[in-house]
Amino acid sequence: MKIFFTAFITIFLAELGDKTQIATLLFAANKDHSKIVVFSAAALALILTSAIGVLLGSAISNYLDEKTIKIIGGVGFIAIGIWTIVAK
Repeated sequence: MKIFFTAFITIFLAELGDKTQIATLLFAANKDHSKIVVFSAAALALILTSAIGVLLGSAISNYLDEKTIKIIGGVGFIAIGIWTIVAK
C-alpha cells in the first residue's frame, strides 16, 4: 500500500495545475461539451499515458539499474526545464 499512496500522491500533485488539467478545464468550460465526455476522455488519456509509462519503465528496468534510470529522468527534467525557460 505504501507504493500505491506514494505513486498516487506524487502523480496527483504533479498533475495539479499541469497543462493537461488546464486543457481539461477549458474543454469543460465550453457549454456545448458534455462534462461526462470531457471527464471520460481526460481520465482515459491519463490511464493510457500511465500504462505506457509503466510498460516502458518495466522494459527499461530489464536493461538499466534503478539509479541510472533516475539519473536519466532527472537530466531529462532539467533539460525540459531549461528548454522551457529558453524557448520563445
